[in-house]
This record gives sequence, C-alpha cells and structure tokens, in this order.
Amino acid sequence: MRRILTLIILVVAMFNNSYSQQPPIIDRELFFGDPEISGAQLSPDGKYLTFLKQYNKIRNIWIKKVDEPFENARPITADTKRAVTSYFWTEDSKFVLYVQDKDGDENYRIYAVNPFETTEGIPQAKNLTPYENVRAMIIDVPKKTPDEIIVGLNDRDPSLHDVYRLNILTGERRLLYENKENIVGWETDLDGNLRLAIRQTEDGGTEILKLENGKLTKIYEVNFEETAYPVRFTKDGKSFYLATNKGTTRDKIQLELFDLKTGKTKLIDKDPLDEVDFAGALFSDITNELLMTYYVGEKVRYYPKEKKFKKDFETLLTQIPSGTVSFISITNDENLWLVSVSSDVDPGSVYLFDRRSGKAQFVYKSRPNLPSEWLSEMKPVKYKARDGMTIYGYLTIPKGLEPKNLPVVMLIHGGPWARDNWGYNPIAQFLANRGYAVFQPNFRGSTGYGKKYLNAGNKQWGRGSMQHDITDAVEYLIKEGIADPKRIAIAGGSYGGYATLAGLAFTPDLYACGFDIVGPSNIITLLNSIPPYWKPIQKTFAIRVGD
Repeated sequence: MRRILTLIILVVAMFNNSYSQQPPIIDRELFFGDPEISGAQLSPDGKYLTFLKQYNKIRNIWIKKVDEPFENARPITADTKRAVTSYFWTEDSKFVLYVQDKDGDENYRIYAVNPFETTEGIPQAKNLTPYENVRAMIIDVPKKTPDEIIVGLNDRDPSLHDVYRLNILTGERRLLYENKENIVGWETDLDGNLRLAIRQTEDGGTEILKLENGKLTKIYEVNFEETAYPVRFTKDGKSFYLATNKGTTRDKIQLELFDLKTGKTKLIDKDPLDEVDFAGALFSDITNELLMTYYVGEKVRYYPKEKKFKKDFETLLTQIPSGTVSFISITNDENLWLVSVSSDVDPGSVYLFDRRSGKAQFVYKSRPNLPSEWLSEMKPVKYKARDGMTIYGYLTIPKGLEPKNLPVVMLIHGGPWARDNWGYNPIAQFLANRGYAVFQPNFRGSTGYGKKYLNAGNKQWGRGSMQHDITDAVEYLIKEGIADPKRIAIAGGSYGGYATLAGLAFTPDLYACGFDIVGPSNIITLLNSIPPYWKPIQKTFAIRVGD
C-alpha cells in the first residue's frame, strides 16, 4: 500500500495546480488507512454485534453485546501477520467462521472461533482445513445443520475442488462429490443439500446440471456470449430462481423461476427501465418470499416486492441519509436489520433498524474522522465512442473548482469484467482533494449493461476498442473544456494497470504520466501464469482476451 501511495503522490507532485479555492488538504491516512470500525454483523439470534478493528495493529474480529458501547468490545481473533477481511456467523450463533491465507499465497484455510469459549483473553481459532498447498472455499453454511458447513477442497487435484461436508466441532470431513467434471460452482437447497452444479462448456458457454443419486444431468445451457447462474431454491426444492439473459431477444440479465420437473422458466423480474442487468435480490428466510430486487444503473435502484417489507424499508429510508443502502445482516426472526448507507462522500454509515418499533439507531461510521463536507461529488456521465457506441462513466470534480481546464486522472477499473459504481472511491477522493478531476470509464467489456456491451469488449485489449473507449473519454473531456490537454494522467489496478501501460505505450502524446498498480504487462505471460484452480474457466480468457 505504501508503494501505491508513493506512486499516487508522485503523480500529484508532477502537476502544478492552485488549491486556493478548495477545502484543506486531507491527510492521506484518512483515505487509505484501516477504517476505525468495519464489517459489522449481527449474530443470527440478535444478541451480539461483531466487527473488524485493529488489534495489535492488525485488523481482527471483535465482539460486543448489541446494546453495549464499543468500549466494552473484546477481540476474538489475534492474527499477527495478515488482516482478517471478512467473516460470518454460523446459523446457531455459536461460531464465527473466516478464511485466511499464508503470506499472500491465496491458499485459503477455513478457521472457526467460539466467541464464548472464554471471556478473559482471546479464544483460540481452530484451523478446520490444515492442509498445505490447498485452497479451501466455503460453499454453504446450512441452517438445518449449523455444526456443519459445505466446503470445496482442491487437495486431490489442484485445478478442481471436491465437495465435502465439514464438521466444525470435530474437523471431520465427509466427501459429498468427487469433482472430475470440471465443476466450477455449486448451489445447495434451503436444507443444505447439494443440488446444482455449474461448469464451463468447451466453447466457453455455461451449463447448469442437477445432482440426483450421485449423477449430474444437464438442465440448462447458454453460449459464451450469454450469462446464467442459480440464485436461490424455493422452499419446496422443486424450483430455483435463475438469473439469465439466454436467447436472441434478451440483452439484459433478468430473474426467472426454473421448474426442475418441466424444465420451463417463467419471468419473475427485470429492469423496469431496461437499462441494466438484474443485480440482486433479497429473500425472506422465514417465508422464502422475494422481498426486493435491485438494479445498478447510474445509481442503485430498489424495487420492494412484499407489502410489509416495503412499508418497513420506506420507514427506514426516512431515518437515514440518502445513498446506497446495503443489507449487512438480518436476524433469524427478521426483526433486526443491520444496514449500511454510503455515498460518494461517505464510505459507510451503519444503522440498526428494529422493525417492531420502526426505529433506526446509528451504530458507527467506518471513517469518522474523514470530513465528508470536504469531499467531492461524483456524477454519472455518458459519452460517444468513435464508433458511435454510448459509453458510461463517472466524473469527480474537485470541490470548490469549476470544471474547466483541470488536470485529470483517468482511473481505470480492473477485471476487466467488472464495473465502477457511483459511490465512495478513496483514490478518486484523494486526488480530487488535491485538485485533480477523476474520470472512471466503464468501457465496453464492463459488466452490468447487458451482453452486447460486455461482448463488445471481446479480444479488444491493448490496441482494440476497450482502449479506444478510454482514449475517447479523454477526447470528450478535452472537447467539453473540463480537461487541460497537457495535464492528463492514466492509472489503474490489475486490468486497469494493463490499460495504463497500453495508454502510455500506444497513445504517449495523450498522457503526461501514469501509474500501474499490479497490472500485467504481457498478455502471453499472464495467460501462462494463471493458477491451476482457474483451469476450468480458462476458455473465458481465450474468448475474451485471445489465445
């Protein structure tokens, strides 16, 4: 991180700009240091709140009672080398599970900790997968069998994960399925039974298979230009919700219900504005009803479906700031919601909403010392590429400055099969606070805008239209008078780093400088160095990057 910050600061230093109209310079630690508190979750029984906070200068998991002040919290993990980044509770509120690798080797191990093992000192975390050179993945944490989890392990074959039922108390594992069919994903029903498998076809498409009596049978298939994945089973286990854009008449991903007996689907929900893909749904774990769907256009749009939920959600919105609302955790009785609301100038504020009283209580801000009033607005932008295609992006103009003749940093997202969203971005805000406009283009090949938009980026790395979209964004900013042509930089991580190097190599007169964060510099060496557990989806790279 220090190296990345040094690169950013060097770029800042290369431009000469006046900050007289801007808010004061904000210390970089407030942008990039560990948040004071983050990652909070409710225990399923609603009695406890866990969260991430530094312990001995490393981010670890802490716990407190819901109604206690944070000063009474205590750590329940004590990792000394690598921060804990995520975790979750078992359904009986007895254990907290998390994954951790060793020195960044990406061979994740699954750990379980009993927060109530001791009230003095720190409980001992139990390594449930103590295997060398093995990457463990959690597939499901069943409600019906809270002492067991469904996991994938690639100890037999580094490129494939076999599926096991793993006992949290004893560490014993029982083989559920030996994966010799290049399965890359699994879906369980609501009772924790392994029911569906997902794999890539030889031509790069996706097929969904049902598992019955130990045998896999294909029930659904899409080609390499389409997307399909299971979302959730119905309560009776006879159908499952399916996200798909299969067919010549569908461009955007929509939510459908697949009948396992007939093989037929019916439409459940799609974007009312027909702008973007289905992005997600919230279901009741008590009734299994669909509560809400959401779509990510310029900002996130929410569509409540169930009457009581809609009323409570609208009540919540009247008590919290406007922004992107995320449901972090919901108790088993569904009376308590822990939600986060974030925006372009707020990394995240967390609230506890009690549906019985209709009251929302502020819990914490992840970065309380970061002055939101000094941060800059992020605006959605559309522009035309050279071939006439509409490209989407986000522009952050430094607060206090007119959008005229500014130094600009083109900040390119990674993936590249991902997208930037409206919201808080620490690099964008850091640069804007120092006088730089920041533009984040969702070039073709980005996800979320439909399959035509995604597939338009196939084999367009480097000198192709993906890079042209970035170049055309620069030309757009210059034409609009926003960018000073002599003070434009390009930057990004992963694929964004590759695009940075491509921009500097192929359009050197366009950029004054750039910084690449862990980006590949050579596609051939990139494809030759992918890890073995990516082998089942290797065809994706051949189709979308080249071979």
